[in-house]
Formats: sequence, structure tokens, C-alpha cells
Amino acid sequence: MKYEIQTSYCWYNSGEQLVLMYYINHVPFTFDDVPESYWYDPEVLEAADKEKRYEPEDLYRASFYLIDEECHPMMFELDLVNPEMLPQD
Repeated sequence: MKYEIQTSYCWYNSGEQLVLMYYINHVPFTFDDVPESYWYDPEVLEAADKEKRYEPEDLYRASFYLIDEECHPMMFELDLVNPEMLPQD
């Protein structure tokens, strides 16, 4: 089975952080903080407002689930449709 990586801008940690969230088949597994300039980009803010807001507990549960299923892309070798979408750091 091939897995797909998706990304979206969203709010994290009680809406205090604007992040680029990474998902595997729509399950979040990590995020990157975005540069400060993104906080002033109306398109990024609008996109984030349309997405689900995540708390640290949400990401913990989702990551634990992926680890338990051996599907966490940062820990297990998976057959990915778009491996170039994985975070670089």
C-alpha cells in the first residue's frame, strides 16, 4: 500500500502557533514552525483558519497511533507516493 504525505497551515497550541502541519493519509505526525512573515500573509492566515486546530495532546495521540501501527514516516520505511514532501530536518 502506498501512503501519501499532505501538508497544511493550521493553528497549534491554543491558537498561539501558526505551523505547517504534516499528515500521512490525513493523520498528523509533525509540524514546522513558519517564518514570522507568514503571520502577515492573509492567504496563509485564511488557509489556517479553515483547518482544524491542534493541541499537543492531539499530535501526541496521532503520532503514538502511527508508531503503534508502524506507519510513522519519520520512524519507519514506508512506500510513499511523494517522499519529497517529508520534512527535511
